[in-house]
Amino acid sequence: MNVEQSGPLSGVRVLELAGIGPAPFAAMLLADLGADVVRVDRPGGQWLPTTEPRSDLLNRGKRSVIVDLKHERGPAAVRGLADRAHILLEGYRPGVAERLGVGPDDCWATNPGLVYGRMTGWGQTGPLADRAGHDIAYIALTGALHAIGSAGGPPQIPLNLVGDFGGGALYLVVGVLAALREAEATGRGQVVDAAIVDGTAHLSLMVHGLMAAGLWRDERGVNLLDGGAPFYDVYPTADGRHIAVGPLEPQFFAALIDTLGLADTVPAQYDIAAWPQLRETLAATFATRTRDEWVAVFDGTDACVAPVLSLTEAPAHPHLAARQTFVRHHDVVQPAPAPRFSAHPQRLGRPPARPGEHTRAVLADWAGQDLDEFVDLGAIQATREESA
Repeated sequence: MNVEQSGPLSGVRVLELAGIGPAPFAAMLLADLGADVVRVDRPGGQWLPTTEPRSDLLNRGKRSVIVDLKHERGPAAVRGLADRAHILLEGYRPGVAERLGVGPDDCWATNPGLVYGRMTGWGQTGPLADRAGHDIAYIALTGALHAIGSAGGPPQIPLNLVGDFGGGALYLVVGVLAALREAEATGRGQVVDAAIVDGTAHLSLMVHGLMAAGLWRDERGVNLLDGGAPFYDVYPTADGRHIAVGPLEPQFFAALIDTLGLADTVPAQYDIAAWPQLRETLAATFATRTRDEWVAVFDGTDACVAPVLSLTEAPAHPHLAARQTFVRHHDVVQPAPAPRFSAHPQRLGRPPARPGEHTRAVLADWAGQDLDEFVDLGAIQATREESA
């Protein structure tokens, strides 16, 4: 895979004020799409000091400079970089960027076309706006966490995929790209207020529609897509692994029961009263063979059956390997950029940067020489390797 930065966002410059979680993910996604992303790290290194910089994949494709925002000239240094950016991303609590002197109005004074993306859990306004939080609290408040889990059991935590990255980072990316299009037409930037609670609630839109139509109960594990249906669930196999089953449509359900040899022994697919019997039959059947034996049995069918693979198993699956869904880049196995574009070959950029690794290079090609004074004053810190 080519390591050069390219893609549909080639030429777009993004300034990221370092943080953790969804804002770095959003900036990484923009880098995957070809944007030139510069991450402003703080003195002293990373936000997560136990993480080896080269394995912090949220920072892949970016360059890093170190700016001391507590230095009297630090905010001016950041504003100098923001003058050359099309998009700025920050994940501070509301009001922090303003107190630091790098808020929207500070940056628009010299770059009125800047799109200013703000990533928070609770949003910029509302009673909880200033409260600390993490993914689990945000998805709890929206109802999403309540909806995930087995009937009669507690809510199950879906990693931080639903809140931080689904309802947070992806909505921030959509927002800043939409605002960038408008800025290119009008010359005026705007603030994009991306709140995880808003995005997560938006992700649950279909479920709210089904509830309004009387087709979804506000309980866990009793609905069509939450494990309530026996033909949309996960079953243990003889080796203690699992198989995922999901033939919602009648023709696919027919392929499932035909392949299992159950065509004359199971009730009708949507006979809800008979679902417990159907679940019992499927569970007993899948328990008779190993996961990989079932994979071989269903190979070539449209029964909508798949093995539940671990994170370490997934990259080796023949389909994912053929598509290069996962790649080894700088000795780290990682997901490849997504989605794909017909006009741009799939490429992965530079590996995750060590804090301050590109200070001199960024100043040269983003700012020319006019920010060198900030290096001399200590507001911008070049690494020892760069200073040598």
